[in-house]
Amino acid sequence: MKIALIGYGKMGKAIEAIAQGRGHEIVHRIDINSSHLLEKEQLQQADVAIEFTTPETAYHNILKCFAANVPVVCGTTGWLEKLPEVKAQCLEQHQAFLYASNFSVGVNIFFELNRRLAELMATQSDYRSSMVEIHHTQKKDAPSGTAITLAEQILEKQPAKTGWVNEATTDPTKLGIVSERVDPAPGTHIIQYDSPIDSITITHTAHSREGFAAGAVTAAEWLKDKKGIFSMKDVLSL
Repeated sequence: MKIALIGYGKMGKAIEAIAQGRGHEIVHRIDINSSHLLEKEQLQQADVAIEFTTPETAYHNILKCFAANVPVVCGTTGWLEKLPEVKAQCLEQHQAFLYASNFSVGVNIFFELNRRLAELMATQSDYRSSMVEIHHTQKKDAPSGTAITLAEQILEKQPAKTGWVNEATTDPTKLGIVSERVDPAPGTHIIQYDSPIDSITITHTAHSREGFAAGAVTAAEWLKDKKGIFSMKDVLSL
């Protein structure tokens, strides 16, 4: 499989290593100094694109992949206000798009645990839910995309919560998300339910970027030759 890497930072390099180890070819390594490779003729040399860039550039990069008729796997977070438009463009142009806030197999299983726990706790009014997410200091968005996904799952299952805030809170209608930035920290997400009697906590801790990178390559392998809008739930049959 021929892959165009859109974004060649630490994650791009980790994806490259995994992909090459599986026998795939990296036909383009695109960063701020090689944006000319985002042109249609260049992108069409790839079977699939994997996009890990910045919130400011992800939307335009995805549309360029659509224009080149290249399936695109996107892991950039912080731009999701434009996600509905991207999905509409994908369907209109009969393209293939897979977005995930986190490609780690473990995190996607954690999503399922979080959803189920939130459902179980929905009727337990003595418990207050909260979240802490910890990442490296180079991470550009806060809270993390993974934390937002987790928060949305909790809000969906707990109607008493009307939204989330990026700070600790005593407001029972809000889910507090505390974002910590320390090095080195590939990513930790902690969900806690506290009552006067006890606490329930579930935690996912990444030990390296390898899990995210491997998941992104798996998603690209799965997406090749497909059309439509997908997520890691589809890839992992969750």
